[in-house]
Amino acid sequence: MQHYLITGGAGFIGSNLVRNLLDTILNIRITCIDNFDPFYSIQQKQFNISSFEIDRRFTLLKIDLGTADCNELLLHIPQHIDVIIHLAAKAGVRPSIENPMAYQQSNVIGLQNLLEFSREKKVPHFVFASSSSVYGINDHFPWKEDEKLMPISPYAMTKLSGEMLGHVYSKLYGIRFIALRFFTVYGPGQRPDLAIHKFTKALLSDQPIIMYGNGGTSRDYTYVDDIVKGVISAIDYSNSDFEIINLGNHYSVSLTQLINMLEEVTRKKAVIERLPEQPGDVPKTYADIQKAREFLGYNPTTTLQAGLKIFYDWYVQNQDFLVNKN
Repeated sequence: MQHYLITGGAGFIGSNLVRNLLDTILNIRITCIDNFDPFYSIQQKQFNISSFEIDRRFTLLKIDLGTADCNELLLHIPQHIDVIIHLAAKAGVRPSIENPMAYQQSNVIGLQNLLEFSREKKVPHFVFASSSSVYGINDHFPWKEDEKLMPISPYAMTKLSGEMLGHVYSKLYGIRFIALRFFTVYGPGQRPDLAIHKFTKALLSDQPIIMYGNGGTSRDYTYVDDIVKGVISAIDYSNSDFEIINLGNHYSVSLTQLINMLEEVTRKKAVIERLPEQPGDVPKTYADIQKAREFLGYNPTTTLQAGLKIFYDWYVQNQDFLVNKN
């Protein structure tokens, strides 16, 4: 039986990954670490795991990796671990500017503690959730993994630090470390602070949509099921000891285009409230995914139109809960 340690498993991407693994692999055991950070509703995180929390193959540990050192982790998890999938992080570009030390503690020290645990336990394989934010402002589109990196927020810096920490542990201790740079993930369970969730909520409640800037910023939106497939492929990857790989959708959509598409899905007309651009936000993200195709067999299949419809249906189905808890 394979034993996976998944951090952030009660969050958006983590809960979708855990659900997929439990649904598709019978002979598996998953230990989940999550600190239920109140950055957004704890009730939503509990809702995220409600469909599998009682599965006997699933164990939930409420631990803060930013303060739990290697010895504490060894005490809580004495069993053999085959792979660590580290999705936990303090999220949000804009809040990281207001409180950078908290992001350093959670995202860098937390990863350091987990890598020390991995070294002590001799865990052979480590998958790390990095971010497209590490590219910063860079007009060499689409972005390839070997681009010059110029992060412009503390959050982005912590993700770049994480990649380099992984390189150190890979070289020193032989841990296979695969860093996946996620590009604007969306879908059922998405965090309420992210654009698609916020805009859908505003449209359905006849509230204005807050637009920072002129609507010309654009993102490479990637549906969560495609990301989960990429993560699972990275779990199975064994051809080299250290890799950094983009997971995106390979096209960029402007904020104005996104709002227009949400208007079509919700059959509501948006009222726009314009505010100045926010520090730390990059103007455009756009992933080159050729390496992911070659190394992981990654092939995103969900168009933004289709993904928005799935998200909308999920939101409407759970609207009473989501509106009351977020």
